[in-house]
Amino acid sequence: MAREPNDQTPIPPAKKATIPAHMKAMSGSLGGIMEACCLQPIDVIKTRLQLDRTGAYRGIVHCGSTVCQTEGVRALWKGLTPFATHLTLKYSLRMGTNAVLQSAFKDSQTGQLSNRGRLLSGFGAGVLEALVIVTPFEVVKIRLQQQKGLSPELLKYKGPVHCARLIIREEGILGLWAGAAPTVMRNGTNQAAMFTAKNAFDVFLWKKHEGDGKVLQPWQSMISGFLAGTAGPICTGPFDVVKTRLMAQSREAGHAKYNGMVHAIKTIYAEEGLLALWKGLIPRLMRIPPGQAIMWAVADQVIGLYERRFLPNAPL
Repeated sequence: MAREPNDQTPIPPAKKATIPAHMKAMSGSLGGIMEACCLQPIDVIKTRLQLDRTGAYRGIVHCGSTVCQTEGVRALWKGLTPFATHLTLKYSLRMGTNAVLQSAFKDSQTGQLSNRGRLLSGFGAGVLEALVIVTPFEVVKIRLQQQKGLSPELLKYKGPVHCARLIIREEGILGLWAGAAPTVMRNGTNQAAMFTAKNAFDVFLWKKHEGDGKVLQPWQSMISGFLAGTAGPICTGPFDVVKTRLMAQSREAGHAKYNGMVHAIKTIYAEEGLLALWKGLIPRLMRIPPGQAIMWAVADQVIGLYERRFLPNAPL
């Protein structure tokens, strides 16, 4: 029925256009491939520093140069296959899950998403990715990265598939989920902060709102992504160190030095001091914010292309 000229009934606000979860997932997977190829050496150095209990490495540069001199330049890309696969699957699951949860938390009338809803969506996405993707892939990656030497025949693990099979044979299937608790805490907190911060920086710096059809330039996405990826490593450093220690230890002899997340934190603090819980922080800051910058530069272009082509009222 047409509205009368003097009808004063308020018009309900239009819902904000929504980007499908599968498009968010696709954009994340493409961004993950690019990030893995660019930043794998920094991740190898971070892992070696976190596992160094004797002071063999005197810093980032010394660690990188030592690895190159003793094992060759290719050693800086050890674990690339599981790392690239892990990032691709992780970002796809993260972005897709976050989109589904955000849709669930949006106001049914206006389509608006509150900050609380954005935080909970990010935390939920981080928890799910930690349990399904991150923990088993990082166990394999860390076991491969901690191996030192040039001769493949002298290495315990010959590759990612062999590594996974050997862990299952010696430690059981749950060996692939060593360090799950700190990983859940780290990823949940990281993603809650990252998605909230990325949206805030996009709005504050570039006046970009989701679904408005505005496509950020890659350098704009990189700045927002870099800033959003900075806070997480500082807040979750202890969880990352404990995660690495728990994942790296083998249980083939039937016992392990660390019995869980809390025991590991207490042991590391007692034996190595408080700052040991933030070992590898500088490499994490060198890898995660640039990684988020690279990932969002790709993801925003994919999402922006979809917005301009398929969402109503998007500027051409």
